[in-house]
Formats: sequence, C-alpha cells, structure tokens
Amino acid sequence: MAKYLKRGIEKSQVDEADAEVRSVVEGFLDDIKRRGDAAVREMSRKFDDWTPESFRLSEREIEAAISKVAKRDLDDIRFAQEQVRNFAAIQKECLRDVEVETLPGVILGHKNIPVNSVGCYVPGGKYPMVASAHMSVVTAKVAGVKRIVASAPPHEGSAHPAIVAAMHLGGADEILVLGGVQAVASMALGTQSIDPVDMVVGPGNMYVAEAKRQLYGRVGIDLFAGPTETLVIADETVDGELCAIDLLGQAEHGPTSPAVLLTTSEALARETIREVERQLRVLPTAEIARRSWADYGAVIVCDSYEEMVSEADRLAFEHVQVMTEDPDYFLDNLTNYGALFLGPRTNVAFGDKVIGTNHTLPTKQAGRYTGGLWVGKFIKTHTYQRVLTDRASAFVGEYCSRLCMLEGFAGHAEQANARVRRYGEREVAPYTAVEPVLSAGK
Repeated sequence: MAKYLKRGIEKSQVDEADAEVRSVVEGFLDDIKRRGDAAVREMSRKFDDWTPESFRLSEREIEAAISKVAKRDLDDIRFAQEQVRNFAAIQKECLRDVEVETLPGVILGHKNIPVNSVGCYVPGGKYPMVASAHMSVVTAKVAGVKRIVASAPPHEGSAHPAIVAAMHLGGADEILVLGGVQAVASMALGTQSIDPVDMVVGPGNMYVAEAKRQLYGRVGIDLFAGPTETLVIADETVDGELCAIDLLGQAEHGPTSPAVLLTTSEALARETIREVERQLRVLPTAEIARRSWADYGAVIVCDSYEEMVSEADRLAFEHVQVMTEDPDYFLDNLTNYGALFLGPRTNVAFGDKVIGTNHTLPTKQAGRYTGGLWVGKFIKTHTYQRVLTDRASAFVGEYCSRLCMLEGFAGHAEQANARVRRYGEREVAPYTAVEPVLSAGK
C-alpha cells in the first residue's frame, strides 16, 4: 500500500482558493464584455501599470524590440523553433483527409481544416516565458492558421524583446503587449480595437486559466490548464540529488505548483527530502520553490511498479519524469499524464524549452481525457457524404425511414421517403401524423 512520507495542503483549501479565483474572473469578463477597450485599459493600468496608445505593436516597434536581442539569443530561439516546427510538421502528416466508398454508390469522407484565427497567450510576470511563443505560435503556423494573434504582458515597462522576437519569428500576424485576463478576454471576445479570434491557447496563471475555462464555448481553447505539476517516478537506480533537482526545477514555477516523488525505495525517498532542503538553501528561486514544496510537495513510497502506475494514473500529473531501471514499463502502462520524460538523460526542462515536444499540457487531472497542445488542436476534422446513384439513395433511404419512425421523427423520415419515392423502384407513402414511438428525453 502506498505510504506518504510527506503531504501537501488539504484539497478543501485548494478548492476554496479556486472558488475565489472563479468569482474574480467572472467579474473581469463581464466588465470587458460591457465596456470593451475601456475596461481592458483600466485593468492593464491596475495590474501592469501599462497604458500605451495602442496595445498592438507596429512593424517599427517589433523591429526595435528584436534589435535589442543578442545574436546568440536569437540563434537559440531559432534553434528551439526549428525543433518545435519539425516535430509539429511530422505530427501533421498523420492527419490525412479520408474518402471511401462504404457501400456501392455511397461516399463518406472527412477533411482536416485549420482554425481560421487563434490567440496565443504567452505568460510574463516574474518569468517571461519565451518558449511559450514557440509552442503556440509556431505550432499554429504549421497547422495552417490564417490569422495568429500573440499577446504577452509588458516586462519592466515595455514589450519584452525576446518574447516579441519569438512571436515574430514564429509567424505571429499581430503582436499585443497585454497581459492576464484582459489579454485573453480581448482576443476571445474582441473589443473596439481588437478583432476576436476563434480559439485561445497558451498557459498562464490561475486567473488566465480560469478565464479560458469561462470563455470556453464562446471560443475554443487548447485545454484546461492550472499550475505546473511534476511527478518524479524513481527507484534505487537514481540518486536523491537528481530527484530533488527535477522536483524543484518545476516547483519554482509558482507557489501552487505540485511536485511529487513516487518511488519504491524508502531510502531514496528520505534522501530526496534531505536533498530538497539542502538545495533550497542555495537555489536562486528558493523563495517560490520552498512555498510550493511546503504546501504542494509530496513523497509517496510504493511496493511495486504496478502500484506506482496506479498512483501515477490517479494523480494524472502534467509532467511525469521516469527514472527507473525499466522506464519503458511506464511508457507501456501509464494512461493518464501530460507528457513523459523517460530516463535520467532527459528532463522536463528539455520539453519546456527546446527539444521539440509541446510544453502546453493538461493539469488538474485533465490528462485523464486529453493530451496536450499539438498541431492537431488547431485543425478541425469535418465530415461529408455523397450518394452517387439512385439505387444507393433509395437503399439507404429505406433503412433511414424506418429508423426515424422508430424514434418518432416523422419529418426526418419524410426526408428519406422522398428519396425512396424519387429514386427507388417502389413507392413509399408520404408520412401521416403519428404518435412518437419514443418520448423525448428517454
């Protein structure tokens, strides 16, 4: 049975904090719906001390921002984007249009069509996440999205040069310097100066995540994402130092980022706890990571690989770092996660920044029903049908008529009957009023 050597705060406390965020975001969105640019400008002044003449950067402003980025940094951005672009292109190749004759004269198919417009949010704040521009903008570009709007908050009183460079090099058509709920809402709802998009993607803080949740339906989103989560699955083949590094490397994202060790070795578990405390004394981001570890960190000791799989699937964490004698066992058996990082030679930071897989991943157990952002999220699969012969139309029509009447849908049945009468060899009488066989809702 799984044994906890360390636990985080109670779920009820997390739920209480989530409820408060929901209420705040609902008020923000209502205000932006009613007042548009005026509300956005007030929020930007309040939260970012940022009220430029226009939130949209001009071509000249984009060029000026990029000119401030060192050549080495630009080269690194281009390298990372090349990895993301290449893998996204490979993924896109598996999305094929289909057309098949399922019955003589009956053609069914589907087409994969890119979303027309997308808003890509890139987090700023304490950690301006340049890499998020690669993950959303580049991937949307590979998918074939026609209009890509990218937005990030100001940094130290202006647009962040490296983020602007990443957005521009990635293929953004419009670049906004706007953060938080006001950025997501402006792109989703539209304002007097910002045209709305069809889909909003990208990570963000708890308020951005909640805004996306409340806007879902009005626009599409990539996924429901909360604070970064990391799960390290390890056995005695690895040491506590590496486990602690990989836990704290994600705990520094924010004070509500869960970091959990799952292991079959109690000795490794205790060594990792000691290592976490040692590293927190020297880690530059220790102030945040310490709070995260104290409130959301956990250490769980299991009896077997099978029990670790069961616990990991129950947690369904965003990042799962596997450092065991047989990491492929977890690749073959885990079903609920955002992304896997297999073996000690790789790590979550590789995936976050450069290796080519997408870092926008499901959190809060959403890995039970969805994967992360990928080129396919920007592509809609639409079906179509074509009937080529009279005989095929009448043949399918007879089945359709009977099935419609089984449900009591006389109008539907008449659609089928008309084709049977027109294209078939024998007559089908027009419908007459009948009582439905099945009542609605049953």
